[in-house]
Amino acid sequence: MSNGTARTPFPVEYKRGRPKAHRADQVQLCAQALCLEEMTGRAVSEGALFYGEQRRRHVIAFDDGLRGLTEATAAAVHAMIATGRTPPPEYAAAKCGSCSLIAVCQPRRLAKPVEVAAWLVRQLGD
Repeated sequence: MSNGTARTPFPVEYKRGRPKAHRADQVQLCAQALCLEEMTGRAVSEGALFYGEQRRRHVIAFDDGLRGLTEATAAAVHAMIATGRTPPPEYAAAKCGSCSLIAVCQPRRLAKPVEVAAWLVRQLGD
């Protein structure tokens, strides 16, 4: 920016794997664009996802549909935070196998509801 003109931000999100069947990566990138728009006051019309396995950059347009999905996702997250309730984890080998949070999430362990009453009875002996 040596000539004093501001440039339009162009967010790039780096992913280790490859593109997924769902739009979560696109929503994450669009959320970054919405934040950049708010911080800079400049419209961000596109960004890119770079996937390490493919070693390719995929340009993503932030159209009305993606912006709407991103805003709806953000609203749903805000609602979960407000209520203090999150959905239970669901184990799926395709998703969980490469997730860095599997040790925290523990989807296999939490898939079955814990029967606290029965556990207490066993521990206390009636």
